[in-house]
Order: sequence, then C-alpha cells, then structure tokens
Amino acid sequence: MIPSAFEGARIILRKELRISFRQQAGWCAMLMFALTTLACVSLSLTGGVLEPKLQAALLWVILFFASMAGADRGFADEDMAGTLPALRLYGASQGVLWGKTAYTFFLLLALALFTVPLYLIFLDVIVVNAVWLWGTVVAGLAGLAIAGTLLGALATGASVRGGLFTVLMLPVILPVFLPAIALTGAAFGGEEASASYLLGIVLYDLVLGVAASLLFDYLWYED
Repeated sequence: MIPSAFEGARIILRKELRISFRQQAGWCAMLMFALTTLACVSLSLTGGVLEPKLQAALLWVILFFASMAGADRGFADEDMAGTLPALRLYGASQGVLWGKTAYTFFLLLALALFTVPLYLIFLDVIVVNAVWLWGTVVAGLAGLAIAGTLLGALATGASVRGGLFTVLMLPVILPVFLPAIALTGAAFGGEEASASYLLGIVLYDLVLGVAASLLFDYLWYED
C-alpha cells in the first residue's frame, strides 16, 4: 500500500536521517569544503577589510558551492545502491519529493549553522541585524533545498552528474541569491535593503515548490 504524501515524506525523511548518521561521507564533504574555503579566504584577507556587500556575496558563494557537495546526493545514492526501483514502486511521488526536500533542507541548515558563525569569526564580520541575516539564510536555503532535490532527480544517472547539477542549479537559484546577497549585506551594516527582498525570496521558494510538485510526478513515473 502506498502511503499518503505526508506519511510518505515523514518515512523518507526518517530513512534519510538514519542513513546519513550512519554514513557520514556527505556531511564530511560539505563541512570540509566549507572549512577549507573559510581558512583560505581568512588567510588571504589577513589585514584586509571587505565591504559588507562583498562579505555577503562571499558568504553565499561559500554556502552554494559547499552545498553542491551534498545537496544532490539524495537520488544519486539511491541509484548507486540499487534501491531506486523499489522506491519508485512503493513510494508516492509527492512523499518522496518532500521527504527528500526536508532532508536536504536539514542538511543545508546544519551546514549554515557550522559555516556562518565561523565565517563571522574568521573574517571579523560585524552583524548589525541578526534577524535579517538568519531569516535570509533560512529562506535562501529553502530555495536551494527545493531546487536541489528536483534537479538531483533530473540529473540522476547522468555520466557527468556533478558538473551537470551545478550548471543547472546556478540559473534556477540566481533569483534567490541576488536578493539574499543584498539582505545579508544590509545585515552586515551595508546599504539598507527593503523587506520586499525577503518577501521576494519566500514567494520564489513557493513558486519553486509548486513547480517541483507539478514536474516531479512526470520525472518520477515517466523517467
């Protein structure tokens, strides 16, 4: 019996969390990339000061490329383990989509909780509005999680999956990054950004969610 979408999403999320805590390669890859990048940037900028908007842009570049080390693993790992056909047979498409999305969001949020404080310390960044900063991070990562889950399913089985995934992600997530950089720069004491930027990110996340929900049925059953 195929469970409901909500129950299916809960089952998928629990499965992904259990597996990820046993096999921590994805976590290690993301966190090591972020830590190495932060160390290199910090050493190269010793004694230098960046403008708030450049600090914000650098933070989002680090978050984006660190997330690429783990955000696309959900379906690729199923494909490599040979469990994808069973998941197609027994998993409701919407339950699989939102369960994988919830896990990816959890993964990216953990990455941000590790990366952002270290970034603030290493680069000696002053936060003048923590609410703006973390609100933007959460909204931006939600968009990354939705797009990453959908595009990860689309790129499954491709011989150049890693490169293809990053290339596909950039244009899709750009409408999130541009306002996110402006809001983060404002949180770092730069030019003041309008609250409409944050609203725009949330609305775009909703559009991504609706589009993913509509497209995923086709990808899941027709692929």
